[in-house]
Amino acid sequence: MAKCEICGKGPQFGNHVSFSQRHVKRRWHANVQKRRLLINGKVRPTNVCTSCLKTMAKTKA
Repeated sequence: MAKCEICGKGPQFGNHVSFSQRHVKRRWHANVQKRRLLINGKVRPTNVCTSCLKTMAKTKA
């Protein structure tokens, strides 16, 4: 799973705990989308999480 190239958010790790209290390893993935952004005057594809996309939408308006 990719990381956000702006804030560095990536997958988190933990345990899935069933009713019988069995612990099984699992991952929570960040909601990372591939977007084309203007960076240093060049348009390039980047992996950006949705929280960063919402923040960029606020600052551009």
